[in-house]
Amino acid sequence: MATTTIADPALLDSAKEAWTDEYSQAQMVLTRDVLDVASALNRALGVGYSVVKQLPGSPDLDAAYRRARRWFGKSLSDGVYLLRVTLRHDLGVDTEPRFEQTRIQMLITLDSARDDLARLLAAERVQATGPVVGGR
Repeated sequence: MATTTIADPALLDSAKEAWTDEYSQAQMVLTRDVLDVASALNRALGVGYSVVKQLPGSPDLDAAYRRARRWFGKSLSDGVYLLRVTLRHDLGVDTEPRFEQTRIQMLITLDSARDDLARLLAAERVQATGPVVGGR
């Protein structure tokens, strides 16, 4: 059994608002390649937000916590790493010749993991609340 504490929803929402403000400002100044990575990371953070919000109602808390740790510790962490490396490449600090192919492959991997997790979370929401009847 997982021994952890559920995040304070107000604190979580406050952090989400702060990130949204920062991301909005960054969109105006980032170069195209960096913005592509930041946008993918933003979408991944949105799914991470859903992971945390759904934790309290999860039918299997141990599995939900393992999934959250895996998401934040692997996929999302890889996305943050990709953003850091892309920024360094954009600034000319790192100039790996095959960086573009690596960046594209890592973006595809992050987007795929995000889509898979989003589908799983949506299915769990339907299971927990029941199917939507009549489109509402």
